[in-house]
Amino acid sequence: MTFTEYETVLELRRYTLHPGRRDDLIELFEREFVEPQEAAGAHLFGLFRVPSSPDEFWWLRGFRSMEARKDALEAFYFGPAWKAHRDEANETMIDSDNVLLLRPVQRGLTAPPPGSELYLSLSAPPTAFATFETEPSPNTFPQLPVREDGPFSVSFSRSASPSGVLLEPTTRSLLR
Repeated sequence: MTFTEYETVLELRRYTLHPGRRDDLIELFEREFVEPQEAAGAHLFGLFRVPSSPDEFWWLRGFRSMEARKDALEAFYFGPAWKAHRDEANETMIDSDNVLLLRPVQRGLTAPPPGSELYLSLSAPPTAFATFETEPSPNTFPQLPVREDGPFSVSFSRSASPSGVLLEPTTRSLLR
């Protein structure tokens, strides 16, 4: 199995946090939520600070299919790690519903080209190494809403573009 299989269904989750709480959430997330989600069947590609938005935390979670997404989310959100730490996590957040459910146009998250910076763009710059578009399937885990005001296109690149946002990987981010 390669992690490319987990690029079949991707969630781009963008959280707005209470002022000054981003590092609290990142510390909790990296300590308590990475392994349990991976064990449940999700693959966490990236955890990011957004330097231009100090009260936001963005992250990418991939699945093999929509059915696998449903199974993994049920296992995690009804499981012991989330139950034990959800209140602490939720206390850091103002909004956690800015979520795009995506499918691949061009895979490449598992083998990005070398470079020191990572950008996410809501367009497809020519330098993109991975591009995703809105997944049209119904949300199989309605307890976690996803945006339905698309369609959306999301690309990852090593080069800045007019619609690009610089992402700063956290310690546990695989995508760097």
